[in-house]
Amino acid sequence: MRFTLRQLSYFIAAGETGSVTRAAETINISQPSVSSAISHLEEELGVQLFIRQHAQGLVLTPSGKRLLKAAKESMRAAHRLYEVAGETASLVSGPLHIGTFHTFAPVILPEIWRSFSALYPDVQLKVTAASEADLMEGLRRAQIDVALTYESHLSPEMVFHPLARMPTYVLLAADHPLAARASLSLADLAQEPFVVLDLPISRQYFISLFEQSGQKPHIVAECADPSMLRSFVAAGIGFSLMTSRPANMRAETNRPLAYVPLERIGDDAASMTVGLAMLRDMHSTRLLDAFRQHCEGVVRTGAIPGMSS
Repeated sequence: MRFTLRQLSYFIAAGETGSVTRAAETINISQPSVSSAISHLEEELGVQLFIRQHAQGLVLTPSGKRLLKAAKESMRAAHRLYEVAGETASLVSGPLHIGTFHTFAPVILPEIWRSFSALYPDVQLKVTAASEADLMEGLRRAQIDVALTYESHLSPEMVFHPLARMPTYVLLAADHPLAARASLSLADLAQEPFVVLDLPISRQYFISLFEQSGQKPHIVAECADPSMLRSFVAAGIGFSLMTSRPANMRAETNRPLAYVPLERIGDDAASMTVGLAMLRDMHSTRLLDAFRQHCEGVVRTGAIPGMSS
């Protein structure tokens, strides 16, 4: 075998991004190194891996698609060698790629990163923030190892480890007439303009709350960026619904916000469960087990890192 694991990793990056430029940026290496690795593999294996299209970048050939799958398996096997060695030495080490929902990335993950790294300094953490739908796809494609996300809408191929219940809050500008209320129902907000978090699954969940209560939301704005949504609400454009309540009660514009608990809808509490999602068929490593156990110790209902209790 006259090719290296590093060349395989360059090929994987190119296959996943469809571009030598984006692959080089992703793995922080020069473009000629990526191109050279691909050419070497094609010459060594005697197959064409990509069709080079100027407008569309790199397109995997059928042989390239098969090799991409095999290359990923080889890389996982190589990482497993390090894990076996680490287990023998009773160490938790190696790379861990964590995916997280957009609203958790700036709030919960920094505290988890800090405390986990303090316990296991030999672990190399990488974090990707994405929508819930993209997190599930990242797990399926083995682009991330574990996802910090909500339990809702998980497919049977995923296993979920619950960590905490997160109640739903009505997000208001601090000077809104309803901001001083102890709690609010959706009936109280029926005539109020609504700024919806426009992310897959999240949007469906919040709209479903209105449907369950027999109300119809008056949507005036849609924001895919939680930071933008907070600023819109703080400016008085409308209210919103959120399940995360950061310790910082101000928008990025420094305008103050108020988080008022949403009342139960019928017999159901308006809340969601946050936890760790993993691909059911993926081998659970010592590193993954250590991360899960750490999260179970620091993330609890009513005591979530980075959030107001």
